[in-house]
Amino acid sequence: MTFPDRGYPSIADYCDDYLAGLARAGASIDRAALARAAQMLDAAFARGAWLFVCGNGGSAAIANHLLCDVAKGMQTDTGVLPRVMSLSTTMEMVTAIANDIAFEDCFLYQLRTAARPGDLLMTISSSGDSENIVRALRWAAENGLESIALTGFDGGRSAPLATVNLHVGGDNYGVIEDTHQSIMHMLAQFLRQAKMPAPLIAERKF
Repeated sequence: MTFPDRGYPSIADYCDDYLAGLARAGASIDRAALARAAQMLDAAFARGAWLFVCGNGGSAAIANHLLCDVAKGMQTDTGVLPRVMSLSTTMEMVTAIANDIAFEDCFLYQLRTAARPGDLLMTISSSGDSENIVRALRWAAENGLESIALTGFDGGRSAPLATVNLHVGGDNYGVIEDTHQSIMHMLAQFLRQAKMPAPLIAERKF
């Protein structure tokens, strides 16, 4: 069902339906795929690999937020030293590549420069069909990188290209992006608590 599919005179009613959409979106997450993504992240950090993450628009903000919550948050009270780079935060590189080459290559070009076989790529795209995301996933598959794609709507071209697709059922950008943000938090917090001394978990704020 499309949301919204009608006008709402009351923000309270809109809130109720939006939150109901969030609940459905959360329920749609494939738990086995989520577990596989957590294993991939854990293994990548254990071997000292880099995690490269990217997205456009609101998804770029989630990518940058992931950098903070994973690189800083996960090493608090743990022995984990995550190596994370957001390809969306390098505005000088993004705009130079977009201006001089093509916006569609703004993530691929950075991967080609910095990534090595064994590293990990995470893409965030509600449509799953952004060309710069698709090109990054293709490059990763061809150059020895596993990948995790966060998608919504019908998954787009990203879904079959990724090693693991974390798909969110929904057709509202806000609901999908909110759920992608929640997935990011779940991964970061789950991996953090898994490495913490058990008595500290209840004492810390997550």
